[in-house]
Amino acid sequence: MRNAFARADSGRQGLRHAAQIGFFVLFVAAPVFDLLRYDLVAGHAWFLGMEWRVGLDDYSAGRIGLAEITANVLLRIFVPILGAGALLLLAAWRWGRLYCGWLCPHFSVVETINRLMQRASGKPSLWDSRPLPPREPDGTAIRYDRRWWLLTVPLAVGFAFIWAVVLLTYLLPPFEVYGNLLAGTPTRNQAIFIAAGTAVLSVEFLFARHLFCRFACAVGLFQSLAWMGHRGAMVVGFARERAAECASCYSACNHVCPMRLKPRTVKQQMFTCTQCAQCVSACETTQRDNPHGPLLSWVAGEQARQNEAVMSARQPSWREDNGWN
Repeated sequence: MRNAFARADSGRQGLRHAAQIGFFVLFVAAPVFDLLRYDLVAGHAWFLGMEWRVGLDDYSAGRIGLAEITANVLLRIFVPILGAGALLLLAAWRWGRLYCGWLCPHFSVVETINRLMQRASGKPSLWDSRPLPPREPDGTAIRYDRRWWLLTVPLAVGFAFIWAVVLLTYLLPPFEVYGNLLAGTPTRNQAIFIAAGTAVLSVEFLFARHLFCRFACAVGLFQSLAWMGHRGAMVVGFARERAAECASCYSACNHVCPMRLKPRTVKQQMFTCTQCAQCVSACETTQRDNPHGPLLSWVAGEQARQNEAVMSARQPSWREDNGWN
């Protein structure tokens, strides 16, 4: 039983980290290979290595008519955007914010800085009211040391710089941007964009990354709304009838959540859950010697509906503040 839980934990989080790394590489490489970008210099987009033109120049020159330009705008702009949005919302309606927890290049930065900031201060966010217990879910001790700030701050600024440069390559020819940087001769506008982007993103990564994910990210918000609209969507379920067994744990599921949520609660209070399943993995680890298995697990369909009904019917004996916060 113990080995089975350990393998499930390692496999799930290993797969998630591989997906995050792969998508981050795609995020950086997409403009370089013209997979997806808009070229302000050329005045048209690139998609999968092909020029993606609407035909505004041809319409202005009188080479195509109103009907053709309207069709181009609909088919080459609105249909792809609405189609991609529909697929994202359909996935969220069924499985929640999987894109955020498994792919989003911003969220992978959030998690990385969380871990480093916890090492430096004992808290994954500067806004947490108190330090976390200095140990991993498997019991491994964590030594908090302020010297980790010497890595945390430069890495956050480094991520901000990378993001600023990559975002610029989505608007200007990538080889021009990278070539100018390597030569130390970026244009004035390029330098302003990169400097401003690095400054703003550094502040966001260090101070407001969770706030952005929870309250400012439109992609995350619409995923959450779609997820909340489906009672049978996949959710982290809690075996509430076995809640007393949590007494042997130090609320590891709460402490590992990168969004600073408490998974043993109703779905409405998990609105910004990214389905990263770190709470599930933590429960599997802390309960690895429990013959009944972990108390947290992914559930969907009728199980999700039953879980929500049980969690909503709070019992007088239920105590979230009994050392579990």
